[in-house]
Amino acid sequence: GERPEGNLKQLKTMKVNKLKLKDIPVVCEFPDVFLKDLSGLPPSREIEFRIDLIHGVMPVAKSPYRLAPTEMQKLANQLKELQDKGFIRPSSSPWGAP
Repeated sequence: GERPEGNLKQLKTMKVNKLKLKDIPVVCEFPDVFLKDLSGLPPSREIEFRIDLIHGVMPVAKSPYRLAPTEMQKLANQLKELQDKGFIRPSSSPWGAP
């Protein structure tokens, strides 16, 4: 992509180089550690993390961000893909967005 450079009186663009996996030394050094495609969540660990809630505090009510129909469709597709891969699941939390 391109980003503006300099002040707005004289606007010019510069190319932003996209970083590729082959350009990251640690990825090249340990290729067996980095997967090309994530197929699901990592295995369960011995330590479980949790967030302790304060008793009696009500969830914050906030509407989700408004999206254009095309953006909403892209989001729905991404969420379905993540759910199909097992990265996310539907929430039953009262703290989640509606």
